[in-house]
Amino acid sequence: MNRLCYISRNYRSSGNKAKIDIEDLLQDMGATNLGLKRSHYNSKVITFLLDLAGVVRCCLQLKKGDVLFLQYPVKKYFSFLCRAAHLHQAKAVALIHDLGSFRRKKLTVQGEIERLSHADYVIASNQVMQQWLIEQGLQRPTGALELFDYLTPTVHGTHTPYRQGHARVVYAGALAKRKNSFILQLMSTDMNYELHIYGKKEGLPGLHETDSIKLRGFAPAEEFVAKVDADFGLVWDGDSVDSCTGNFGEYLRYNSPHKASFYLRAGLPVIVWSQSALATVVDREGIGFSISSMHELNARLSSLSPSLYENMVHHVERIQARLRDGSFLRQSILAMQQSLDVRF
Repeated sequence: MNRLCYISRNYRSSGNKAKIDIEDLLQDMGATNLGLKRSHYNSKVITFLLDLAGVVRCCLQLKKGDVLFLQYPVKKYFSFLCRAAHLHQAKAVALIHDLGSFRRKKLTVQGEIERLSHADYVIASNQVMQQWLIEQGLQRPTGALELFDYLTPTVHGTHTPYRQGHARVVYAGALAKRKNSFILQLMSTDMNYELHIYGKKEGLPGLHETDSIKLRGFAPAEEFVAKVDADFGLVWDGDSVDSCTGNFGEYLRYNSPHKASFYLRAGLPVIVWSQSALATVVDREGIGFSISSMHELNARLSSLSPSLYENMVHHVERIQARLRDGSFLRQSILAMQQSLDVRF
């Protein structure tokens, strides 16, 4: 039997829920934490020292036959940890949260592929990203997660019944001009639905309420899941209502935003960009719909009957159960086991 191993980290903010959930799921699956106990110090210096200590501890405890599960990117240490695993005749597996060659442009594409090639198996965020990695020359076995699981004991509340032609759409997250200035354009358009924005409006200068745009302020994740009363969650980034543009918008072509899982866990069907990687999953699972432009939303929502909406909600409830149980990660690890011929 092989050991499934991971390294717990120090997390400085609440924005690391996807990684924390994966640690919890790995622990639930019997994986061994080779690092230090998870912590939440805000200091950059303490974070550096704790993470370094965790990496050193991991290297000292690796054994032959181990499978080291890494959440990519691992700042500074990814290639080193892969080499350490191979030195101990163990294997390294990388689950991709973010690609530095896209949104932050910290790596070239070739540099990213070379770095990921240190792993023995790579789990992409979804099938679109998986295919992109292969096309860019990654020659390691790959898998695809599809959606990030979302663990919470919170049960979403009862939503006000859907009314055709009077939909309520939620947009939640950090507000910033470079990420979601498309909202400013929406303020001057005719909307036959309400857009409820959860986030700190100070991040997006010029944002204010209109007849159709309602500002709800920041809401903690558990409170949002329990109390949000709306019909849809919107996944859209960039500076244009015509398409998802800019580094953040274009990245939707390849990644699976954790925000989508957040909405689904709150019981909301999702609206996504038709050219995003999520569109395939959303359309296949019937958990919302895709649009090529925000200008399409008026017509799509006007024509959506209560019966069709309830069918979407039914499929959302099915996916909710999988997100709650960690089904997407469990499936990916099973596929990895079969590919690498390991047993836990």
